Amino acid sequence: MSAFFKIKTYLNYWLDAVDEHSLHAPFLFDFYTNTIRRETGELIEVENLRKKLLKDDRVLQVTDFGKGSKHDSGSQRKIHDIAETSLSPPRYAALYHRIVRQRQPKTIVELGTAFGINTLYLAQCPGSTVYTFEGAGNVADIAELSFEFAGARNIELIRGNIDHTLYATLSRIPKIDLAFMDANHRYEPTLRYFELLVSKSHHKSLIIADDIHDSPEMERAWKDLRKHPLVYVSIDLFRCGILFLDPSLNKQHVVLRF
Repeated sequence: MSAFFKIKTYLNYWLDAVDEHSLHAPFLFDFYTNTIRRETGELIEVENLRKKLLKDDRVLQVTDFGKGSKHDSGSQRKIHDIAETSLSPPRYAALYHRIVRQRQPKTIVELGTAFGINTLYLAQCPGSTVYTFEGAGNVADIAELSFEFAGARNIELIRGNIDHTLYATLSRIPKIDLAFMDANHRYEPTLRYFELLVSKSHHKSLIIADDIHDSPEMERAWKDLRKHPLVYVSIDLFRCGILFLDPSLNKQHVVLRF
């Protein structure tokens, strides 16, 4: 992302963002005050893993299937560089954890495992299963070690190009309760993955899209996602967008301070 684009997009977000005093819909007011803005602590064990990754200077040979993503170009990358650019910040990871606690999803799909830090935050709901997809084999190896170290037994890691693995995996999943999209940061794949996820969702499902202002291409994808006929409420938190598929909600798009 260019410095100019980053400044411009954040300025637009800052000018548009509102707080709870502008929310008149009871559902949005409750979700904002009791989930988004309710500060909670980070998961200490998971954050200790993050710290180790951010200090790891080993070099990995990485095949990145997500062209145009937020990752640095080149096939050889240091672990700490990948961790710095691909992991959700602790503040957002804690938000996703609060959403999981509030929604109590049983089936969670994550597109883009990276080193598994975000996955571990999503996997904290008792009785849930997290299906997480990672295309880079060496990155997936480290994620597996993270899951083993944390003792997480409710995570299934699917390796390989998501273009090839997503449809096959979804075919054996009855329904998705929550999905997190953080894989190929391009317009066409983002919309295509969303359509596949929606086909397995239900009216109480929730879909989170990461890096919605990462590039002009992702901003365009985000605008189309929130206009999708099955999306009733969309929330812009700058780094991520949250999409609700519940037809009992009035159609609304909001930009919220976070």
